[in-house]
Amino acid sequence: MTLEALTASGEELSRTALEALSLAAYRTRKISAAQLRRMLGFQTRMEVDAFLKEHGVELEYGVEDLERDRKTHNQLGL
Repeated sequence: MTLEALTASGEELSRTALEALSLAAYRTRKISAAQLRRMLGFQTRMEVDAFLKEHGVELEYGVEDLERDRKTHNQLGL
């Protein structure tokens, strides 16, 4: 891949590099989703989720997450 190919879509090379490094750090669990959000300047978790999906990263949502969400929904009367 050439430099021109990396920046052909109008993205700056520095942004492309930042995204690649951040994604690698997230995949190896060196940073959290919140840290990824701050590093990439996203405003919401939904933006992070969309970015991860775009790059083929499955969201981690385990039984403990489900149980915590279930309790929260019950507390809120949902």
